[in-house]
Amino acid sequence: MKDKIKHVFFDLDHTLWDFDKNSALTFKKIFELNSLDINLSTFLEAYEPINFKYWKLYREEQVTKEALRYGRLKDAFDAIKVEVEDDVINHLSDAYIDYLTTFNHLFDGTIDILDYLRDKYQLHIITNGFEEAQERKMHNANIREYFETITNSEMVGVKKPNPKIFNFALDSAKASPEQSVMIGDSLEADIEGAHNIGMETIYFDYKNLNNSNGYNRITTLKSLENYL
Repeated sequence: MKDKIKHVFFDLDHTLWDFDKNSALTFKKIFELNSLDINLSTFLEAYEPINFKYWKLYREEQVTKEALRYGRLKDAFDAIKVEVEDDVINHLSDAYIDYLTTFNHLFDGTIDILDYLRDKYQLHIITNGFEEAQERKMHNANIREYFETITNSEMVGVKKPNPKIFNFALDSAKASPEQSVMIGDSLEADIEGAHNIGMETIYFDYKNLNNSNGYNRITTLKSLENYL
């Protein structure tokens, strides 16, 4: 792979930016600010699979951005049998987005691997996350400077795994699929989506689920040195 690759495309959330850790810290903060006596671990246990479900629906154009932001909270509160008024849910939804980017934990080895790669390849981001939040995450975590291009689903009008977002990113980077590799945590959105247009792929199995379906797989970012 090293010989032919010139462009390295990363997903952001759950790949470089530690979404789970930053999200948990955000909920802790906004619950405290709004005097909500909710057990954080109980809430997160309900919320995380619900959030995953809503993002899948969002990728498939079955819910809007607004419906995702409201619904994932409403459903999580219902699941733990805590009554929260709609106006409070809407306020929490806005506060979550506002505070999420104030926590900027990265996966172990993120800066080291970006430093290792930046002199060898052009680096890029392809993300389904909300545009305003993704830019702040990268700036606040001091990683924006590493990337030549940032492709966001909101600017393209479709989400990974739709081939249009990958082709848009390749065009922006002036890259061909054969010279490019996609690294991400979602087999469906990142890996299968990129593979379907001819890109090389590396699945970041950070939870070590060992379900790579035959694709190149890493469990730590440092392991990218074995491929690139």
